[in-house]
Amino acid sequence: MPDTDSAYVSKVNPARHRLWKQRSPLLGSLDLELTERCNNNCIHCCINLPREDDGARLRELSTIALKEILSQAAALGALSIRFTGGEPLLREDFIDLYLHARRLGLKVLLFTNARLITPELADLFVRIPSLAKIEVTVYGLKPESYEAVSRVPGSYEEFRHGIGLLRERNIPFVVKGALLPPNLAEMESFEAWAATLPGMDKPPGYSMFFDLRGRRDSSTKNRLIQSLRLKPEDGIALLKRRGDAYIKEMGEFCAKFMGPSGDRLFSCGAGYRPCVDAYGMLQPCLQLRHPEMVYDLHNGSLKDALTNFFPRLREETRALNPNYLARCARCFLKGLCEQCPAKSWAEHGTLDTPVEYLCQVAHVQAMDMGLLRAGECAWQIENWEGRITRI
Repeated sequence: MPDTDSAYVSKVNPARHRLWKQRSPLLGSLDLELTERCNNNCIHCCINLPREDDGARLRELSTIALKEILSQAAALGALSIRFTGGEPLLREDFIDLYLHARRLGLKVLLFTNARLITPELADLFVRIPSLAKIEVTVYGLKPESYEAVSRVPGSYEEFRHGIGLLRERNIPFVVKGALLPPNLAEMESFEAWAATLPGMDKPPGYSMFFDLRGRRDSSTKNRLIQSLRLKPEDGIALLKRRGDAYIKEMGEFCAKFMGPSGDRLFSCGAGYRPCVDAYGMLQPCLQLRHPEMVYDLHNGSLKDALTNFFPRLREETRALNPNYLARCARCFLKGLCEQCPAKSWAEHGTLDTPVEYLCQVAHVQAMDMGLLRAGECAWQIENWEGRITRI
């Protein structure tokens, strides 16, 4: 770090800096969906709206409102912010928001498809580092595969140009993938290419068990997403490609997080890392958009949501669906299963309806790990603790 101060950098003793002295432990990090609009039109996307959707653009939070939220987050102790979307770089005020976050001492994690990274933006990331690796989702290694997913002609070349700007300037970034029919055959090539990137210290992560539309805004799009999901057996086979490392990680995970959750719907971290959507509604997590589960920041504050609204939500929201109570509430595979209120809302329009696809994925994984035998249902197992200790 330089000895001379600048508008963004100064050399200080961290333990004595106001950023550490004045922070409270209420909030560690915050997600900000800057827009739901995207310059891609990906076949599997659970949120995107068209880039030119003026109705959505006019409803989005103003620059002033977003800066106020960032300032509130920093005052409550947040150390990092995640800018996501849609495509967050579509916001014309992105640089202004980025600089404001960095002035507040926040690390900035950017989720992007890299198509809108310009020399100006890349130079900014060099001059004022985000302190977190940029995360770029890759939809294919060829124009044909990439654009079969993105459904935008020319998007592949723009993605490669953006990646090139990051590489030329040694800006730390990582890549991740979405396993879809157009790019599935490129998986090994993608991993070999990813291994050449300086920021990649482990193999790329993948989306494969895709979420439906959290706004419940298109049954047609949902049917397409469902058709793109991998069969549970195929998905688990891909996860197992990592061999002993996967087995070790899953064993450690099961020892910590397995066990029935009972009728409490929020046995997760809902509300601890909340998400501000593009229009000023604070969600308990990135995915849950049920109108009764979100907090309107136009009429309140982050602090009130964190100290009053979300704690009540976690404590008081209980399952009432008899099918959920008979199955999910008694199932010891909770640590493996992605069933949650957000998934239930997207799939069924309720908070407590079991999602059959996720249940199948969890059971296939459990059988593969030796936690279940063929034909067994996890919610019927009484001596589940003994099974976990044998992993």
